[in-house]
Amino acid sequence: MSNFWKNKSVSITGGNGFLGKYIKKRLEQRNCKKISIVDHKKYNLVNGKDVQRMYDDQNPDFVFHLAAVVGGIGVNQKNPGKFFYENAMINLQVIHGAYLNKVEKIISTGTVSVYPKNAPLPFSEKDIWKGFPDVINAPYGIAKRIMHVQSTSYRKQYGFNSILLILTNLYGPQDNFNPETSHVVAALIKRFYDAKINNEKEVIVWGNGESTRDFCYVEDIAEGIILAAEKYNKSDPINLASGKEIKVKKIALLIKKKIGYEGNIVWDNSKPAGSKRRKININKAKNEFSYKVTTSLEEGIQKTIDWYIKKN
Repeated sequence: MSNFWKNKSVSITGGNGFLGKYIKKRLEQRNCKKISIVDHKKYNLVNGKDVQRMYDDQNPDFVFHLAAVVGGIGVNQKNPGKFFYENAMINLQVIHGAYLNKVEKIISTGTVSVYPKNAPLPFSEKDIWKGFPDVINAPYGIAKRIMHVQSTSYRKQYGFNSILLILTNLYGPQDNFNPETSHVVAALIKRFYDAKINNEKEVIVWGNGESTRDFCYVEDIAEGIILAAEKYNKSDPINLASGKEIKVKKIALLIKKKIGYEGNIVWDNSKPAGSKRRKININKAKNEFSYKVTTSLEEGIQKTIDWYIKKN
């Protein structure tokens, strides 16, 4: 293992969140000199003064910018204004603050919500601007697209080293299992587990199950982010995903089987299911910094279920 991080001071916005914990663990394993967590209770990153205070307090060489106001389809629909404004302000100010405070490099993360609704499959980085995002996630997606413009502009004008990574649907132990804000895998694990414990005859799942997604185990994504931080120095966005497309129905059946739930799945077509298909091209990450996925979906789901059951 290289000594890349041995003399580096690092700040992680969103460092207490799901992905942030895994980034911190990876940095510790690499003997990072100093790791500071940007706690949202201490620093409100929507507020420019708090952002500057964070940089004054922590004085990082590298920043992993993971902080975001996030949630599932339902909460996105209820809070479009909040999601747009707060995410846009956080992103603009954290990246601008990194430039002003002479940070060596900032690694920002977006999501596949940046892609146009009708983007050709598989999603390739060159297609991000070829249309408007899916309307359900558009406020969040546009707020994330802003980082691409900012990153490119600051590199061109100031020579500032800012990169943007586009992440797929993550899952794994320590995920967010709150029904209001959780994403697909965590939401399904909780529903099937609760239904089994409570002897419920059916589990209702939004949509018809025909939508496809790319699910990637959090440990693989965390490793990809660290590799990009070490080796990738361009403003062109780069996808991090499993590279595999799977129907939500198949994921639901896999989780149902692994939890041992014997009731029925009822698909609720009256509820939104989000984008119809998501398949993601990861060749660029493979070529630029030897990104690879090591955890199969079956193995990752099992690890996540085992952690959730143990916790409950």
